Amino acid sequence: MLGVPEHDAVHALVPHTLEEPILGAQDGPLAGRSFMVKDLFAIEGRKTGNGNPESYAAAAPAAETAPAIAKLLGAGASLTGITICDEFFYSVLGTNAHYGQPVNPRAGRYVTGGSSCGSAAAVAAQMCDFALGSDTGGSIRVPASFCGLYGLRPSHGRIDLTGVTPMAPSFDTVGLLARDAGLFRTVGRTLLQGSGTEAPVERLILATDIVSECEASVDQLVWDTLETLSPALPEVEHATIAGGTLAAWRAAFATIQGFEVQSTLLPFVEANNVELGPGIKERFEIASRITPEEAEDARGVRRTVESHLKTILQPGTAIVLPTTPTQPPERDIPDGASFVEFRTRTLQTTCLAGLAGLPQISVPVGEAAGCPAGLSFVGWVGGDESLLDFAVGLSDLL
Repeated sequence: MLGVPEHDAVHALVPHTLEEPILGAQDGPLAGRSFMVKDLFAIEGRKTGNGNPESYAAAAPAAETAPAIAKLLGAGASLTGITICDEFFYSVLGTNAHYGQPVNPRAGRYVTGGSSCGSAAAVAAQMCDFALGSDTGGSIRVPASFCGLYGLRPSHGRIDLTGVTPMAPSFDTVGLLARDAGLFRTVGRTLLQGSGTEAPVERLILATDIVSECEASVDQLVWDTLETLSPALPEVEHATIAGGTLAAWRAAFATIQGFEVQSTLLPFVEANNVELGPGIKERFEIASRITPEEAEDARGVRRTVESHLKTILQPGTAIVLPTTPTQPPERDIPDGASFVEFRTRTLQTTCLAGLAGLPQISVPVGEAAGCPAGLSFVGWVGGDESLLDFAVGLSDLL
């Protein structure tokens, strides 16, 4: 398992994990493959914990399995485990005060990123072939980058969210993590519903304002990677995407997310006086104070961002940006005051796709300061399949 002791790798799994695998169909494009899922998917006869033991204790066993899981089982893949996530998904760090912190098999001193932390750790440690998580504000893309994996946040609504615990429904998506580009594409195409808008990626725009905000090692990796990939890429245009408003975009995302949490997760937390871990507790307190007026102002910013990005991202065009602006923090960073800057910088990069409901893939491109790092491509609405094909096309050069 890439040099990671087995007992550490198993820390990717939650205590109430599967005793026996749920076997997939004998035939299908994913026959013989194994996968794990984040602790927010309904599995018939089992309870979902959402990263919190009190939530698990209060839950009833699911009557039906989430359609996303059922599709994969029908395509031949077998479900072999349930993975740790950040508590109530409210972090991008990859820690959990109750269940522990999964090990990053690619960089043991550093966090996996979250909130789909266990899913990323399990795939990177070769405990399964691929894994499902959710991505609201970066919860697939960040661990994909930090663990050296392929990650997909789909167009909003392209993968069925039935049977998946909601956090901020206008941002929530089911996401995918894999080590292999070909498998990444096969799983993605299996899960995507409805007709996409397929077109070859023929125009790339480098978000220079986002790159300029990165740590020096990440900035250098972006330029080096673009040079390495140049034989497979169209000419890359350079442009300012946000025009100095990235901080406002991030604030709008955080405000809308927090306001929607008031209707999804906060009622249970308050009604049961749930004991929350550090950082998560403070985030819920902030969310509880967001007013309808603040939320509506943030939605106005969102409408502007969505219109702006969708004007740029016509079929065949993608924006290039680093998946995360920094290397992963070391494992001993607390999810508290010292974590605020990391979270703020990260959400400033990841909020684009969420605000506009756009698909984004993270592609593993090497290391920055000795840690895995990802390069991302944000596409047009419905361009998910084209981005998956694009990832496969780049894989031979990476």
